[in-house]
Amino acid sequence: MTGTSVETHPTLAEAARALSSGGAYLGGGTIVMRDINVGIAPERIIRSTDPALTRFTVAGDTLSLGAGVTMTRLLAQPELAFLHPVARGVGGPQVRNMATVGGNLFSHHPYGDLTVALLALDARVTMAGHGGARPLEDVLRDRTQAGLVASVEVNRPRDGTFGFVKVSRVKPKGVAVLTVAALLPRESGRVRGARVTWGGMAPSPLRGSSVERVLEGQTLDAGTARRAVEVAAEGLDPPTDALATSWYRREVAGVHLGRLLAALERGS
Repeated sequence: MTGTSVETHPTLAEAARALSSGGAYLGGGTIVMRDINVGIAPERIIRSTDPALTRFTVAGDTLSLGAGVTMTRLLAQPELAFLHPVARGVGGPQVRNMATVGGNLFSHHPYGDLTVALLALDARVTMAGHGGARPLEDVLRDRTQAGLVASVEVNRPRDGTFGFVKVSRVKPKGVAVLTVAALLPRESGRVRGARVTWGGMAPSPLRGSSVERVLEGQTLDAGTARRAVEVAAEGLDPPTDALATSWYRREVAGVHLGRLLAALERGS
């Protein structure tokens, strides 16, 4: 890191002000240190020792995770059991000990599994030095201008309404070929407020609006699932990379969506 300065700030607000002048924020280090190890060293590295980074709070069904909460810490919280399958798929134990909730929001494909799940759960993000929480969907539109994440807030879903699938060539800790998550609350047996999200099907995690339109207001049964599968890849432009081609991702997206919907139907 020749020529790189390291600054440590006691509060998130101070770290955010420093970051606004340029540099890279170092949380768990799984992104920044990887870049440094291949020779991409920023001029400034900014850190914070603010205890709010590792805070986890529960208020009814609203759960708030400091941006510095690691995947290992997430797995230790029984209130976050609905996210445990997601966190367990993030690398091996060493990576989970370092990888943070906030850092995952800035992990580009083929990483960022947790972000796909949080987007389906309609998570809100609070940025250091700013006012209230913003929808994660807004933050993802331009991550380069987002700022410094202070915390992520999510509502605990009802049992049987949330699911997540990661497709990987190496089990259990390989990087994702694609991911799909769904939150399908039901009222009087019909889906109300459907949210379906994809990872690996665009440069950034995104909503599957075509699938959501098919599911909204319907009973979650085999017929509805079949219609959703038919439009799974509609409007998506997946990349071709070393893991898979765009064609392959489009071909298998419906298969894995169908499996996820079948699991949620069984759990309802």
